[in-house]
Amino acid sequence: MSSGRDIDKLHEEIEELFADLWQVPRFLGQRRGFRPNVDSYHTDDPHELTVVVELPGIDPSTVHLTLDERTLVISGERTRPRVDGRVYQQMEIEYGQFQRQVRLPEDVDTERARAEYEHGILRVTLPVAEAAKPKGRVSIEVRKA
Repeated sequence: MSSGRDIDKLHEEIEELFADLWQVPRFLGQRRGFRPNVDSYHTDDPHELTVVVELPGIDPSTVHLTLDERTLVISGERTRPRVDGRVYQQMEIEYGQFQRQVRLPEDVDTERARAEYEHGILRVTLPVAEAAKPKGRVSIEVRKA
C-alpha cells in the first residue's frame, strides 16, 4: 500500500474517532442527533465502489448526496413525528440532522453514479473512472428502488 493511501486511511480513521467522541452513550440520556451506519465496499467486476447507508424512517427526497473530489457526502434529517398530547415513557430513537462523509480510495465516474433507496437502505453505486477527470462537485439523485 502506498504512503498516500496510508495517510488517507489514517485521516479517515481520525475523522471517525472524532465523530464517535461527540456521541454520548444513550444510558446517560444526553445523546442527541442521528448518525446513520455506513458500509462501503469495492468490486472488481464491475469495477465499482458501493456505499450502503441505513436510513430508516427517512423520506428519500430529503436525502442529499454530493460528490467532491474523493469524498461522498450524505446528508439529511430524520424528523420526529408530531403527536399531540404525548408524554414519553422511553426515548431511544434518534432524530435530527445528519451528515456522513465517506472517503473514496479511487476516482469515480460521476456521470454514471446512481443511488437507490429501498426499505430504509440507501445504496450508492459509484463506477470507478477509467481515467482521472476532475469534475468538481456534483449531486446525485436518490431514487426509490
